[in-house]
Amino acid sequence: MTDPAPAPVLKIRNLHKAYGALEVIKGVDLSAPPGHVLSLIGSSGSGKSTILRCANLLEDSQKGEILFCGEPVAWKGSGPSRQPADRAQMIRIRTNLSMVFQQFNLWAHMTILQNVMEAPLTVLKRDRTEVEAAARAYLDKVGIGDKCDAYPAQLSGGQQQRAAIARALCMEPRALLFDEPTSALDPELEQEVVRVIKSLAEEGRTMLVVTHDMKMAADISDHVIFLHQGLIEEEGPPDQLFGSPRSDRLRGFLSATAHT
Repeated sequence: MTDPAPAPVLKIRNLHKAYGALEVIKGVDLSAPPGHVLSLIGSSGSGKSTILRCANLLEDSQKGEILFCGEPVAWKGSGPSRQPADRAQMIRIRTNLSMVFQQFNLWAHMTILQNVMEAPLTVLKRDRTEVEAAARAYLDKVGIGDKCDAYPAQLSGGQQQRAAIARALCMEPRALLFDEPTSALDPELEQEVVRVIKSLAEEGRTMLVVTHDMKMAADISDHVIFLHQGLIEEEGPPDQLFGSPRSDRLRGFLSATAHT
């Protein structure tokens, strides 16, 4: 008898999110099995980043289920007043779904090493010696081990984003969530970050990636989701979505992005 497949690291069912009268997510389902990379693509305003922020509870959704490793998020209230019911659960889920933002969000007054160590020390209460060793190893991994004592302002944008990735990794999360990780970078610096993300995908890390970079999405993803106006218009393996899209909207989107 075969063992049952492990629960998805993240599973979302019928997610709805509105800002006042503006409905941004209109009923989205997705599943991120362990070791898989999901990329979310679509035009600006399609709801990609909002899904990530709802997934790790930075934003409250009004309806739908969010399950972390098979465990449903506990809610109180409903509709516009719905919010997580269990603060300890919310913190545990959030620390296990490390987010890498478009803007690097590094502490300007801390060195790069201190930035990477801060959350494991203060949130996870881990041993300082262990955290420092891990932080240095992750900074080596992303190619900026020589920048430990530098401050964010002394680094290029690409180096700062790689420091942000090291910071996310140092939390030892179950999944990494990337929200347009390269869109604030010049093309040359963008490739530094893309290389790091590709290497993480090759290691078999679970990742959800919101991106405008179709080549990266094609290269790293197990599954691609194309969003249009808060709904999934088309999804599937990257060779299908990019090679033979079925939807007119997806064809139009890919045609437009090919010329940007």
